[in-house]
Amino acid sequence: MGRLEGKVAIVTGGARGLGKTFCLALAEEKAKVVVADILEDGAKQTAQEIQAKGGTGMGLRVDVTSEQDTLAMAEETVKLFGGIDILINNAAMIYGITRKPFVEIPLEEWDRLMTVNLKGPFLCCRAVFPQMKKQGKGKIINLSSETAFTGSRYFVHYVTSKGGIISFTRSLAAELGQHKICVNAVAPGFTDSESARSVIDDISNYDVGPTPLKRMEQPGDLVGAVLFLASDESDFITGQTLVVNGGRYMH
Repeated sequence: MGRLEGKVAIVTGGARGLGKTFCLALAEEKAKVVVADILEDGAKQTAQEIQAKGGTGMGLRVDVTSEQDTLAMAEETVKLFGGIDILINNAAMIYGITRKPFVEIPLEEWDRLMTVNLKGPFLCCRAVFPQMKKQGKGKIINLSSETAFTGSRYFVHYVTSKGGIISFTRSLAAELGQHKICVNAVAPGFTDSESARSVIDDISNYDVGPTPLKRMEQPGDLVGAVLFLASDESDFITGQTLVVNGGRYMH
């Protein structure tokens, strides 16, 4: 019996990277998983991997910046699995972004990043809220970043968006607590993932010296925190941001 048996989870950005890791981990704990991603083929592939391991998964093409898409995501999930218990807002714009001084960031890049990284979670939460309210319980987990606490040069738009996620988490937790919906955030450190490799020239040059645990974070290091916040074990925790970074920044 899995910790999440009978639960229905939606993971945005689930086609690859951290999102895919979360999808597979949720399925191993017996949750029914909706893999939502703008990369339709990737979403379906992740769902097929879940099914091949004996789990239950469905891949959906979802643009998190589209209200129509997010509403359809919630509707399809309820139609297929009968409810929505968990939402993991993992989708974010980071792949291929190059570091640059803030005065050189194209305005359209700033706008697009804020739309994906902040409006996306906002729309996804609005889409699943009616069902969670109806059920009288829900878990929402937002992905922030260690950089929201430490800052990161030449990455001001991404860092700003991840700081916004923390404020969004707190405010929404205060509003939705009356419905027994818990809203929390996880803030990873620099993680050896596809997205990280897309924004750094040579990941092997990353200095783990300031990290007390003396190694680079791996996607699997986040699984325990996410599963805990998705499970009944965290029913009295809301509005919190859990930093998972090997102690590099202590919060």
